[in-house]
Amino acid sequence: MTQRTSVEQPDDSGMLGGPVNSVNFDLSDEHQALLNQITRSARARFGALGDRMDREAWWPENGFRMLADLGVLGASVPRTYGGQGLDLFSAGLLGQALGRVEPSIATSWQSHDNLCVNNIYRNGSEYLRRNYLPGLCEGSLVGALGMTEPNAGSDALGGMRTTAVRDGGDYRLNGSKIFITNGPIADVVLVYAKTAPERGNRGISAFVVEKSFSGFRAGPKFDKMGIRGSPTGELFFDDCRVPVRNMIGPEHGGVGVMMSGLDIERGFCSMSVIGATERAFDLALDYAKTRQQFGQAIGSFQMIQSKLAEMYVQLESMKVLAYRALAACNGLEGGQGGRGDIHALTAAAFMIVGENGMKICDEAVQIHGGMGFMRETEVNRIYRAAKIHEIGGGTKEIRRMIIAKELLKR
Repeated sequence: MTQRTSVEQPDDSGMLGGPVNSVNFDLSDEHQALLNQITRSARARFGALGDRMDREAWWPENGFRMLADLGVLGASVPRTYGGQGLDLFSAGLLGQALGRVEPSIATSWQSHDNLCVNNIYRNGSEYLRRNYLPGLCEGSLVGALGMTEPNAGSDALGGMRTTAVRDGGDYRLNGSKIFITNGPIADVVLVYAKTAPERGNRGISAFVVEKSFSGFRAGPKFDKMGIRGSPTGELFFDDCRVPVRNMIGPEHGGVGVMMSGLDIERGFCSMSVIGATERAFDLALDYAKTRQQFGQAIGSFQMIQSKLAEMYVQLESMKVLAYRALAACNGLEGGQGGRGDIHALTAAAFMIVGENGMKICDEAVQIHGGMGFMRETEVNRIYRAAKIHEIGGGTKEIRRMIIAKELLKR
């Protein structure tokens, strides 16, 4: 049995070593130690699995148990429920560490731990917390979020067609969800459905659905361009009976849960993008030092040096805005978010990490030349994974719309 990694716990303020330094934006010593510790431990456990995960679109059967042993499940959940008790910023550093090792691992972890687990903790009843969080934190249950629908991608609210109708002590859910990370393997899914379609966006509710519930089934995993090891698929609800007590928040109150969760998602998921981009940059830098052409290392050529300099500046810019945005999320109460400065800030952070991450990975492949075009290379795998970060969690175009709308309200 692999020994479970011990993650340092926060101080009395709820922060691990205090917030990000407000003067120079550096990580505190404690934050840096946490990032380094999880990077090393994750590489030891998962570092050799990336190639197979990509080639076979394979997720290890005990993958979430391995994540639990690593000490990263339930990162932002109090120890009372089996979690690590970290603040959101410190929890995000775990995502940065996992992103450095394997994007597929980071993607499935953040969908489980942030989109599902953190939402249940922040917005769920004490019954839901006690019933689901311990299993999700120990890795015996796998979590997912069911929001996107076949005809409702960017218009997730207005285009939602999944409905939930009260029937005695249950709700009957009908509809489907698509592009659901962990969907094919999930035991617990946080699902949004319209309980009052006539009320539009104000008629949405959130539910915790178990895979064992009658009328629920998951489709097969999709064949994706990148993050191939992280299983993604469709969910179907055919008169799926969900107990009333499995509703998160009040009836018709799902939009508050959703919008607050989206802000945190954008801030939180930015961290794993940073981790993967750091790895692509390191691979390019090492290659520039060792690859010989015309009798010298290609890193001695000014054109390669220019690329490396621009990649460095883009990466450091990503960190500054992403760290600031996630640190700001620490102060969000349950149900808050979805408007104001935090709404614009997290969208801006996810926009810059998505676009700069793609640029850096593209240049990393270019520096590798023909080898970068080979599917089996690590830099190629990271490059193919990078594209999702300009699409998922609200496309880069949607992120711009969010920022502009909030600016025009001022």
